[in-house]
Amino acid sequence: MDYDCGNDKIQDECGVFGMYDFGGGDVATAIYYGLFALQHRGQESCGIAVSETTGPYGKVSVHKGMGLVSEVFSYDTLNPLVGDIGVGHVRYSTAGASTRENAQPLVLNYSKGTLALAHNGNLINAGELREELVQTGAIFQTTIDSEVIAYHIARERLKSKSVEEAVSRAVKKVKGAYALVVMSPRKLVGARDPYGFKPLCIGKRDNAYIMVSESCALETVGAEFVRDVLPGEVVTITPEHGIVSDTSMCLKDNLQARCAFEYIYFARPDSQIDGVSVYEARVRAGRFLAIDSPVEADLVVGVPESGNAAALGYSLESGVPYGKAFVKNSYVGRTFIRPGQENRESGVRIKLNVLKEAVAGKRVIMIDDSIVRGTTSDRIVSMLKESGAKEVHMRVSSPPFLWPCYFGTDIPAREQLIAYNRDVEDIRRVIGADSLAYLTEERLAQMADGVGLCMGCFSGKYPMDPPTTDIRGDYDK
Repeated sequence: MDYDCGNDKIQDECGVFGMYDFGGGDVATAIYYGLFALQHRGQESCGIAVSETTGPYGKVSVHKGMGLVSEVFSYDTLNPLVGDIGVGHVRYSTAGASTRENAQPLVLNYSKGTLALAHNGNLINAGELREELVQTGAIFQTTIDSEVIAYHIARERLKSKSVEEAVSRAVKKVKGAYALVVMSPRKLVGARDPYGFKPLCIGKRDNAYIMVSESCALETVGAEFVRDVLPGEVVTITPEHGIVSDTSMCLKDNLQARCAFEYIYFARPDSQIDGVSVYEARVRAGRFLAIDSPVEADLVVGVPESGNAAALGYSLESGVPYGKAFVKNSYVGRTFIRPGQENRESGVRIKLNVLKEAVAGKRVIMIDDSIVRGTTSDRIVSMLKESGAKEVHMRVSSPPFLWPCYFGTDIPAREQLIAYNRDVEDIRRVIGADSLAYLTEERLAQMADGVGLCMGCFSGKYPMDPPTTDIRGDYDK
């Protein structure tokens, strides 16, 4: 669901990009293009911080603001960002208000120099860690988890031999999901939580090393994929030693729990996460839906964009022709002015139009990645039927949402989920489809080629104990 209409979708998370050019070349432009490739992960704010490793110790140039990468940066704002090491960030707020103060990267000046940090994820113990810091004199400038991590790294640095040791000691205190890229005056450090909730990988271009949320951004800047950062690993990159790894926090494979929605929806289809092609995973999901929930039809279509690969998989497995039923208006960004509650249907129509000639008189299988509240699904089903579709059979490439997420995905409270207290037949009636079926949890695990997944939002079984109070912030924006 790559449209934003009526809030019937889960929002993307954040994206991080760090780069260190051992040859001394400026990295800001490459980070800028890398953030473009990660724009799908966050559209509220973005920023870049850079430093010269041979220049004044600890001097950091930073620019950040509210909006898309193309709105925040221009030649005039990029040109002053001179440095051979840097970090960048695109943000969607899963915790903390959507304000410029909360834009990343965060830059901290302290007795050992400076730190610039970009973070993707959500901590479940951020409140108690923040209170501990406040009681010892810390003054916070933001309301986001990332500042808690940054402060703890800075404090640990005072009693550590190196910044990477400080990062390792700090992340041992936090609980939850994180993919971090940290810039110190002479080192680039990356860290991934032990469960691997959030993706992070390493790339290389000439004499430069990169750490980034998704591999698709490496191709955008002409870099080659080196490897994924392991769940629980802390990676340090320097000219003297290249890549240095600390795996002391790594868990066994059967305990790892990547966010399932990276494969279902969040990640770009041209990315690979922990050795699994996102595109191939989505095609597999469609094949499984065809095997488990067949139906006689004339056409199978995907809801752009994340439903397309699954629709292709359904077609390949079932033999039902694959086609295109929707035209997406690519020039309407996610920041367009949303209509009022009474006119929310136009929010769908401004983004998607139906190709009437493609669906008229046909039995259509429509594949989408998820159903959250159901308010968008029922409008799209209605649009297909108004355009002459004889039947609309909906297939969903994820299980029903039944529980909230505490690890960086803004799934609403249970009472707002259409699957809460409803069975599949009830949901089918609400959205007006002729039939409805979901991917099973067992198939979801197979879809991701057997890598460990977090399925808490489907099963209520989380890889770690969830907080006793809802710490997720206001998701019903």
